[in-house]
Amino acid sequence: MTFERVDLGDTVTLYRGDCLEVLPTLAVGSVDAVITDPPYGMKLNTDNSRFSGGTAGNIAKRGNGVGSANGKPIVGDDKPFDPSFLLSYGKLQIIFGWNHFADKLPVGSCLVWIKRNEYAYGSFLSDAEIAWCSKGRGVYCKKDLSNNAIARDRVHPTQKPVGLMKWLIEKYTFEGDTILDPFMGSGTTGVACVQTGRNFIGIEIDQQYFDVAAKRISDALNQPRLFDNVSQEQSKQECML
Repeated sequence: MTFERVDLGDTVTLYRGDCLEVLPTLAVGSVDAVITDPPYGMKLNTDNSRFSGGTAGNIAKRGNGVGSANGKPIVGDDKPFDPSFLLSYGKLQIIFGWNHFADKLPVGSCLVWIKRNEYAYGSFLSDAEIAWCSKGRGVYCKKDLSNNAIARDRVHPTQKPVGLMKWLIEKYTFEGDTILDPFMGSGTTGVACVQTGRNFIGIEIDQQYFDVAAKRISDALNQPRLFDNVSQEQSKQECML
């Protein structure tokens, strides 16, 4: 085994390594849900400087040194991805990128992240992203434009908004549940778990992104938790219909 483990308190466990090596070591029943954004097998060009005449190329030289425009390839994205091995972990699975491997997943709910305003539909890349959920048969949408404000400061090319991941977590899981993200990236799912009172297990193969995720999640653990007045139980019941 070539992976390493880092525990952040009693509620967060992070692994730096290949999830295919780590997953078999997890105890049966230790995971309640899988929520993840795996490689899609689309050979994504992550050098966003091509959209800005090269001016965004300096992002990787700032701050944490990663940047969303550094052109660093996503590990595993160079070949077709089959998510079926994830279905044996937890009682629930939510997997982004459904449109890239729909033939490898059974019928489930469709979760839509709308990431731009209506006036910009069809103008540039995707208007939305979709995820597959193993429970229910409905289609549910969440509009979250917050990534637009941090386009030049994202630390991972496919980074999702914390608010989006909190929406999924609160709709489909309970406080105290353990969420597994075997493709942790910059750690957004882990941050959302901390903010919503869930335990988190994250796995990331890239050392640079792992370090970023560990810092983001550690910072979240050191922040006071905020509560809202939304009934999580009601939201979960609506999504199971």
